[in-house]
Amino acid sequence: MTSKRFKFFFSSNKKKIRYQILNKEKDLFIIFFHGFMSDIAGEKPLTFRKYCRKKKVGFLTFEYSGHGKSSGKFIDGNISKWSKDAEQIIKAKVKNKKKLIFIGSSMGSWIILNLLPVFKKQIKGFIGISSAPEFLDKLMWKKFTKKIKKIIMTNEIYLLKEGKWIYPITKQLIINGRKNKVLNKKINLNIPITLFHGLKDKIVPLVFSKKILKIFPKAKKKLIKISKGDHSLSKKNDLKKICKELDYFIQLFRQKI
Repeated sequence: MTSKRFKFFFSSNKKKIRYQILNKEKDLFIIFFHGFMSDIAGEKPLTFRKYCRKKKVGFLTFEYSGHGKSSGKFIDGNISKWSKDAEQIIKAKVKNKKKLIFIGSSMGSWIILNLLPVFKKQIKGFIGISSAPEFLDKLMWKKFTKKIKKIIMTNEIYLLKEGKWIYPITKQLIINGRKNKVLNKKINLNIPITLFHGLKDKIVPLVFSKKILKIFPKAKKKLIKISKGDHSLSKKNDLKKICKELDYFIQLFRQKI
């Protein structure tokens, strides 16, 4: 992706948020929320941008503060701040009469669950990819040893090594995660919701997607398990399945106009 396709939005706290927008005159927008320590230069946002260009629908994606080329330090960020980043740029770049389909990758689904009540009049569908709501407490803190917990509480930061990646886990991030519980809520939206989860996902267990479906009593729910899928679900076949589901969402939307 060339840099010309990217723009910067200044949030209310003077953060520069990198984003990409396409077909902004269209009545339906697909909005992609990336994951923890990820960005919008990867295979998923590229695929969805191409898809939206081909299908002639609007597209918006962005990087939360401290991620990718957005300004700010990653260690200063948390779920509340990243949710606010997302809310501000959507409200600024997509008119409130436009209809929205949200796609969340991993942590992106958690941020979407925070924002669904905000955009309830516009939202027409939600697709989750390896969704990881409340992962900070349930997948990190609970599995940390007493030694690691002590380091976080004392030094306020711990560098978590996972394969070739290093994740700086801060005390404030963990505490803020607990203030953003979503799995104990009920969201009464009557929209299509499809969650994709790889059965070879070694980072986020399938039960997280199952728990999300329980908080939507009125939605048209679907869980698609990908037998050989890993956490990223970025292989061509994985993305083809997700785009096929987007076809279905768009078809539903067009039928109701």
